[in-house]
Amino acid sequence: MGRRRPRTKDDWRLLAEACTELLVQLPDLVDEHLRELHEYEPAYGRILPYDQHWHEAHEALRIGIEMISAPRDTPRRDLKHADEVGRRRAEQGMPLELVVHAYRHGGHLVWDALVESASASPPRLTALTHSATLVWSAIDAQADTVSESYRTTELELRQRTDEQLQALLDALLHGEHSPELTSRAAAGLDLPEHGRYAVVVLRHDRREVPEPFHRRVQGTGVRFVWRMGADCEIGVVSLAEGTGLDALSELLEGRCPGPGGISPVVHGLAELGRARRLAELALRTSPPGSRRVVRLDRRMGGALVVGQPELAGLLVADVLGGLLELDPGDQAILLETLEVWLECEGSAGRAAARLYCHRNTVFNRLRRLEQLTARSLSRPRDLTEMTLALDAFRLTAAGRGRPVPLRRDVVA
Repeated sequence: MGRRRPRTKDDWRLLAEACTELLVQLPDLVDEHLRELHEYEPAYGRILPYDQHWHEAHEALRIGIEMISAPRDTPRRDLKHADEVGRRRAEQGMPLELVVHAYRHGGHLVWDALVESASASPPRLTALTHSATLVWSAIDAQADTVSESYRTTELELRQRTDEQLQALLDALLHGEHSPELTSRAAAGLDLPEHGRYAVVVLRHDRREVPEPFHRRVQGTGVRFVWRMGADCEIGVVSLAEGTGLDALSELLEGRCPGPGGISPVVHGLAELGRARRLAELALRTSPPGSRRVVRLDRRMGGALVVGQPELAGLLVADVLGGLLELDPGDQAILLETLEVWLECEGSAGRAAARLYCHRNTVFNRLRRLEQLTARSLSRPRDLTEMTLALDAFRLTAAGRGRPVPLRRDVVA
């Protein structure tokens, strides 16, 4: 409803008289306004108590009517009020379509009432006609203002809710697990409080990822909730009954950037902190340059050595000490041979095929390894020590700076 002055002083005077008379009828106008709104959509009554809605509508219509005949330089109280209403309605949860409909319906009621009051007075009707464009422009401005304010507030509320939910998720992932926290997180994130979960930790350079990968890792029986960290992304995975780590690992393989680690299955939101720590431990078992997402239950040996770096260093020195005194090139050949032989489950023939050498060459290198380490690959305890020492050398500070290009991901 407008604030600009009509074309002549007489127009302005006649319009002001019509608005003054209309203010006397305002309570009846508000009654009609609310009755028609509730007939249009009963949700108005479910969202707002009738008395509250009546007083707020009375205030809005009063300000709008007063602004129709207000002097040109009068501050736009109608737009300020529309801004306040938009914010309030967003906080109350009223759909924007209903908010805008109420504003435009109020404008139509006021205009129809003014036209009816002017019908018996040609001069007043002329004055109203002269101001029609300005009045409807003002109504449009009010509707635009209430919409903009609503959307801004809705965005703020959504961001505030997201921040609160992220804070709850962060608390769980950092090991907090009070009953109140898990209950609030379950309700806010729409997750089962006592369901089956795994945690995925991915470490990657976001600049190397051309597009978000999250939509590519959706599947039956799993639901992901992702949390972006400073140098990694953490995924909380809700697993349906019957869905295990095999299905999760297959879903992630090739669809998301690595390297990454997958925790064992835990039961309940209260266990997410432990699952995160185990997923990070799995990630630490990935060799340099790897892009694979690995499971902790498939990397237990590596997890043991990366979890105890001091003991890992002692193990490398004790088991591989003689080997590490060799020329770096010889070290690389012998350690690569041991690694490929282990990956081939002790088959010298398969190892030779992958290393492009004769099987007798593999045997000769393994015998030399046994001599340098004073251990026998045929004795289970010695074999275990050499396997752990190899993982320790590859994954911990004990092997840093040594030019040994191990080939964990060699393909036949």
